[in-house]
Amino acid sequence: MAVVSELKLAPEPSGATNHLHTKIAVVLDDGLTTWQKLNVTAFLASGIAATAAEAIGLSYVDADGNEYAPMFGQPVMVFGADKARVIRTLNRAVDRGVSPAIFTSALFDTGHDDENRAAVAAVGRAEMDVVGLAVRAERKVVDKIVDGLKLHR
Repeated sequence: MAVVSELKLAPEPSGATNHLHTKIAVVLDDGLTTWQKLNVTAFLASGIAATAAEAIGLSYVDADGNEYAPMFGQPVMVFGADKARVIRTLNRAVDRGVSPAIFTSALFDTGHDDENRAAVAAVGRAEMDVVGLAVRAERKVVDKIVDGLKLHR
Protein backbone atom coordinates (compact mmCIF):
# COMPACT_ATOMS: atom_id res chain seq x y z
CA MET A 1 0.00 0.00 0.00
CA ALA A 2 1.33 3.42 -0.96
CA VAL A 3 1.88 5.95 1.79
CA VAL A 4 0.20 9.28 1.16
CA SER A 5 2.41 12.14 2.25
CA GLU A 6 1.46 15.71 2.99
CA LEU A 7 1.78 18.10 0.06
CA LYS A 8 4.94 20.20 0.31
CA LEU A 9 4.84 23.86 -0.57
CA ALA A 10 7.73 26.13 -1.19
CA PRO A 11 8.42 28.14 1.96
CA GLU A 12 6.25 31.22 2.53
CA PRO A 13 7.98 34.51 3.30
CA SER A 14 8.23 34.99 7.06
CA GLY A 15 5.07 36.58 8.49
CA ALA A 16 3.41 36.70 5.06
CA THR A 17 -0.30 36.57 4.44
CA ASN A 18 -0.51 33.40 2.37
CA HIS A 19 -2.90 34.53 -0.35
CA LEU A 20 -0.88 37.67 -1.02
CA HIS A 21 2.43 35.87 -1.51
CA THR A 22 1.31 32.62 -3.08
CA LYS A 23 -0.10 31.69 -6.44
CA ILE A 24 -2.20 28.77 -7.67
CA ALA A 25 -1.62 27.51 -11.20
CA VAL A 26 -3.33 24.71 -13.11
CA VAL A 27 -1.69 23.34 -16.26
CA LEU A 28 -3.77 21.35 -18.74
CA ASP A 29 -2.78 19.28 -21.76
CA ASP A 30 -4.12 21.11 -24.84
CA GLY A 31 -5.06 17.74 -26.35
CA LEU A 32 -7.85 17.10 -23.84
CA THR A 33 -11.49 17.47 -24.83
CA THR A 34 -13.54 20.19 -23.17
CA TRP A 35 -15.22 17.83 -20.69
CA GLN A 36 -11.84 16.34 -19.79
CA LYS A 37 -10.31 19.78 -19.17
CA LEU A 38 -13.20 20.69 -16.86
CA ASN A 39 -12.99 17.35 -15.03
CA VAL A 40 -9.23 17.53 -14.60
CA THR A 41 -9.37 21.14 -13.39
CA ALA A 42 -12.00 20.27 -10.77
CA PHE A 43 -9.98 17.35 -9.42
CA LEU A 44 -6.72 19.31 -9.38
CA ALA A 45 -8.32 22.25 -7.58
CA SER A 46 -9.64 19.83 -4.96
CA GLY A 47 -6.08 18.60 -4.42
CA ILE A 48 -4.83 22.10 -3.71
CA ALA A 49 -7.82 22.90 -1.48
CA ALA A 50 -7.32 19.68 0.50
CA THR A 51 -3.72 20.56 1.30
CA ALA A 52 -3.90 24.32 1.76
CA ALA A 53 -6.69 25.24 4.16
CA GLU A 54 -5.17 28.71 4.48
CA ALA A 55 -5.92 29.30 0.78
CA ILE A 56 -9.66 29.04 1.40
CA GLY A 57 -11.57 32.28 1.89
CA LEU A 58 -14.68 32.87 3.97
CA SER A 59 -18.22 31.68 3.26
CA TYR A 60 -20.38 33.81 0.98
CA VAL A 61 -23.71 35.19 2.19
CA ASP A 62 -26.30 36.78 -0.08
CA ALA A 63 -28.62 39.69 0.79
CA ASP A 64 -31.27 37.21 2.00
CA GLY A 65 -28.87 35.62 4.48
CA ASN A 66 -28.35 32.39 2.51
CA GLU A 67 -24.88 31.01 3.09
CA TYR A 68 -22.72 29.54 0.31
CA ALA A 69 -19.53 27.53 0.50
CA PRO A 70 -16.18 29.31 0.63
CA MET A 71 -13.77 29.13 -2.28
CA PHE A 72 -10.12 29.94 -2.80
CA GLY A 73 -9.33 33.41 -1.53
CA GLN A 74 -6.95 33.99 -4.43
CA PRO A 75 -7.09 33.65 -8.22
CA VAL A 76 -6.39 30.36 -9.95
CA MET A 77 -4.43 30.79 -13.18
CA VAL A 78 -5.16 28.10 -15.79
CA PHE A 79 -2.57 27.42 -18.48
CA GLY A 80 -2.63 25.24 -21.58
CA ALA A 81 0.39 23.31 -22.80
CA ASP A 82 1.42 20.56 -25.16
CA LYS A 83 2.41 17.21 -23.69
CA ALA A 84 6.13 18.05 -23.52
CA ARG A 85 5.49 21.30 -21.65
CA VAL A 86 3.14 19.60 -19.20
CA ILE A 87 5.94 17.17 -18.32
CA ARG A 88 8.50 19.99 -18.20
CA THR A 89 6.23 21.85 -15.78
CA LEU A 90 5.85 18.74 -13.60
CA ASN A 91 9.62 18.34 -13.45
CA ARG A 92 10.15 22.02 -12.65
CA ALA A 93 7.71 21.76 -9.74
CA VAL A 94 9.31 18.64 -8.30
CA ASP A 95 12.83 20.05 -8.81
CA ARG A 96 11.80 23.11 -6.77
CA GLY A 97 10.43 21.01 -3.92
CA VAL A 98 6.77 21.67 -4.73
CA SER A 99 4.52 18.58 -4.69
CA PRO A 100 1.92 19.13 -7.40
CA ALA A 101 -1.56 17.70 -7.62
CA ILE A 102 -1.48 15.51 -10.74
CA PHE A 103 -4.02 13.93 -13.06
CA THR A 104 -2.92 11.18 -15.44
CA SER A 105 -4.82 9.84 -18.45
CA ALA A 106 -5.27 6.54 -16.58
CA LEU A 107 -7.57 8.31 -14.09
CA PHE A 108 -10.22 8.73 -16.80
CA ASP A 109 -10.70 4.93 -16.59
CA THR A 110 -10.94 4.59 -12.81
CA GLY A 111 -14.01 4.70 -10.64
CA HIS A 112 -12.89 5.87 -7.20
CA ASP A 113 -10.03 7.28 -5.15
CA ASP A 114 -8.39 3.93 -4.32
CA GLU A 115 -8.24 3.06 -8.03
CA ASN A 116 -6.87 6.53 -8.81
CA ARG A 117 -4.00 6.13 -6.35
CA ALA A 118 -3.32 2.59 -7.58
CA ALA A 119 -3.12 3.85 -11.18
CA VAL A 120 -0.59 6.50 -10.19
CA ALA A 121 1.41 4.04 -8.05
CA ALA A 122 1.63 1.56 -10.95
CA VAL A 123 4.08 3.68 -12.97
CA GLY A 124 7.11 5.84 -12.33
CA ARG A 125 7.07 9.57 -12.99
CA ALA A 126 8.94 9.20 -16.28
CA GLU A 127 6.25 6.82 -17.59
CA MET A 128 3.21 8.73 -16.32
CA ASP A 129 0.91 10.21 -18.95
CA VAL A 130 0.28 13.41 -16.99
CA VAL A 131 -2.53 15.43 -18.58
CA GLY A 132 -2.82 18.06 -15.87
CA LEU A 133 -1.22 19.36 -12.73
CA ALA A 134 -1.75 22.09 -10.17
CA VAL A 135 0.67 23.86 -7.87
CA ARG A 136 0.40 26.37 -5.04
CA ALA A 137 3.56 27.98 -3.80
CA GLU A 138 5.26 31.32 -3.32
CA ARG A 139 4.52 33.52 -6.35
CA LYS A 140 8.10 33.68 -7.64
CA VAL A 141 8.40 29.90 -7.46
CA VAL A 142 5.15 29.33 -9.37
CA ASP A 143 6.23 31.91 -11.96
CA LYS A 144 9.41 29.88 -12.57
CA ILE A 145 7.47 26.61 -12.72
CA VAL A 146 5.03 27.89 -15.39
CA ASP A 147 7.50 30.13 -17.24
CA GLY A 148 6.84 30.06 -20.97
CA LEU A 149 3.27 28.74 -20.72
CA LYS A 150 0.28 30.62 -22.09
CA LEU A 151 -3.01 31.11 -20.28
CA HIS A 152 -5.68 28.65 -21.39
CA ARG A 153 -8.15 29.94 -23.97
